[in-house]
Formats: sequence, C-alpha cells, structure tokens
Amino acid sequence: MFAGIAGRYDIANRVLSLGIDRGWRRRLIEKVSDLNPRNVVDLATGSGDVALEMRQALAPSTEIRGMDFCEPMLVKARDKASELGFQDSVSFEMGDCLSLPLDDDSVDVLTISFGLRNLEDRQRGLSEILRVLNPEKGTLLVLEFTQPDAWFRPIYYLYLKLLLPILSGVLTGRPRAYRYLGCSIAAFPDKQNLAEEMLDAGFKRVGYRGMTASVVAIHEASLSLD
Repeated sequence: MFAGIAGRYDIANRVLSLGIDRGWRRRLIEKVSDLNPRNVVDLATGSGDVALEMRQALAPSTEIRGMDFCEPMLVKARDKASELGFQDSVSFEMGDCLSLPLDDDSVDVLTISFGLRNLEDRQRGLSEILRVLNPEKGTLLVLEFTQPDAWFRPIYYLYLKLLLPILSGVLTGRPRAYRYLGCSIAAFPDKQNLAEEMLDAGFKRVGYRGMTASVVAIHEASLSLD
C-alpha cells in the first residue's frame, strides 16, 4: 500500500493537510533539539522529511538514522538527502519497528511520526523501542493523529471519511490507502489512553500535547522520572 504512493506521498501530504504538517514536524524537531541527543533514530521515516529536517536543526555531530520497512519510500528519502547534500550525514535503511536492527540501550532519542498507528502489534512495538533506548536518558517522541476536540470532531470526520479519499485519489491514484487512513485514525486511542499504553509498556514518565484542535498530538515518553 505505501509502496504504491511513494512517488506522490509528499505532495499529497502537503495538500491534504493544507500545509499544516510542516508546523507539526517543526514542533517535534524542537523537542528533539531540546534533548541534545548524541544519536536519533526516526522510525517509519517514510520519505525522510523528519530525519532530513532534524539534520538541518541538530548539531553536525548528532548521528541521525531513518528506518522504514518500505524500500520505495527509502529510495525517495535517499534521493531527497542527495539533493540536499546530506547523503553522507543521514542514513536511510530497512528496519521493522517490531524487530529493530539496533543494539540494546543504544539510542538517545527515537522518533516516530504517523507510524505508531500502523503497527500490527503496538505493545510489541513499544517493547522493542524500550529495548533499544538508553535506560538513563532515552526518550521516545511520537507525532500521531489522535481523536480531535469534541467541537471539531464532526467536521473532521466528514473530511476524513468522505472528502479525503476523493482528493487523495486525484493526487495519488490510490484512494484505498487514504480510506485506510481514516479507518485507522478512528480506531486509534485518544491522547490519554495512548499515554496509559506507554506507561503500561514500561515508560516511567509520559506527557503529551495536542495540536490543531487535537487532530494530532506529540507524546514524549522517557525511561527516567527526572
């Protein structure tokens, strides 16, 4: 499904979000920058937007790796890295969130944007993330769709279930992928319930912030209570 839309993925996201997705990513990257990590892994990196924007924002010494299970998306990400001159400072590689090719306790910050919702087994994915995070200062940052504020919900779901598949079909030729998007968002936990899932998985501290009438939220989960 994702392989089929790789070529038009970026333009579709810009149009369908009315460009607001750029602001969401900026806020995520600000949070990463505040943590001053030695290394960052961006899971479900897709076409590499988050990883490449982190490369521009973080210190040159920070190691940045993007991982995804979809090779056509990784090809797109590598092409974009080359265009920006980042081909030697950001790596893009195959990686399944349920079985990460990473050593235990090896990652300072792990990000995942609009990918947690797609995991076949979310608790297994969170456990795998816990395995690879640095136990002293490891942090998970999740940018994900959530349940919007009550006043906005009728408008949002009208757009999501009726208009989005039509527009996405025009932009990508693959309306099925975006019908899936609407169904997966409707079935995804709200902000509080996702935070509780993270605590149940073993994180010690979880905070979150909704954005754009809580259409999306950033969850920050750490292994330390400090």
